[in-house]
Amino acid sequence: MKKWRCQVCGYVHDGDTPPENCPKCGAPQEKFAEIPEAESSLITRSRITNQLQMEFYSLLERIKEVAEMGVEDALDPACVSLFNQALKSATELQQSIKAEIAVHISKGKWG
Repeated sequence: MKKWRCQVCGYVHDGDTPPENCPKCGAPQEKFAEIPEAESSLITRSRITNQLQMEFYSLLERIKEVAEMGVEDALDPACVSLFNQALKSATELQQSIKAEIAVHISKGKWG
């Protein structure tokens, strides 16, 4: 499927033709340019990776919730230490995911 980029705001549209108006900024159809196949393929692939990153981020949220419950339970120092380590690791991984997605956005791999 072809991809089209609004030359005003960068919105990416999938379809045989560009939309009549950009749904993001309202620019007319003639402001859209077809994205070359190599770049289009990269956008398609990056959408999959971006979705996986977001799913991973959500799972890490659940890990943080469980770890916080473990810290509150405070059965013994070793358990609390493990739960605190999980909290720290999950938070660091989430920060890395956000940074990676920001790179994808800056390189036009989010669309």
